[in-house]
Amino acid sequence: MNENILKLDYLDKEIYLVKTAHVSHNSVEDVKECMEEVHPDSICIELDQQRYEKLKNPQQWRDTDIVKIIKDKQVGFLMVNVILSSFQKRIAKSMDSTSGAEMMEGIRLSEENHLNLVLADRSIKTTFSRIWNQLSVSEKVKLLTGIVGSIFEDEDISEEDIAKLKEADALEAALLDIGKEFPTVKRVLVDERDQYLCEKIRNAPGKK
Repeated sequence: MNENILKLDYLDKEIYLVKTAHVSHNSVEDVKECMEEVHPDSICIELDQQRYEKLKNPQQWRDTDIVKIIKDKQVGFLMVNVILSSFQKRIAKSMDSTSGAEMMEGIRLSEENHLNLVLADRSIKTTFSRIWNQLSVSEKVKLLTGIVGSIFEDEDISEEDIAKLKEADALEAALLDIGKEFPTVKRVLVDERDQYLCEKIRNAPGKK
């Protein structure tokens, strides 16, 4: 099995972690390879219900009730979600790929093979709300400025750059940088979600 697929033995279960990037062609092939070799009982994907529905129906945003969002005080959540989505789409476009293609492949394989599909991620609304509520005003401004600025950076990103991000050392270094500048973001976006994802995977139906 290739280096992007890691096997873990947990109690009476075999867990296979597939290292992916949401804009990588190779990640789709890794998902297929794992499926063909392992024949799992369940497939867990890094999505919550809301992002799952958005991925299945990309035009869903057109039906968004803006008035309701304003009344529910979710404008900040919507704005950050749109910004991050635009950033991923820009990278995907530069690589001639589709953002989230590897998750769509996992969904397709689960449906095609009648497997349990586990939406293993915490609600993105909960995650963003926890981040936003715990940041100071200056941190909010700094974070949004950095996110918006990164969207307009004219930088070529290659498949090799994406592959490097799947390496443990590079990923850890990136997370450490985030943690130094925005410890709250790193704790909520990464550490808390890691625990949530682990619990969902641990309790997924079946032995594989």
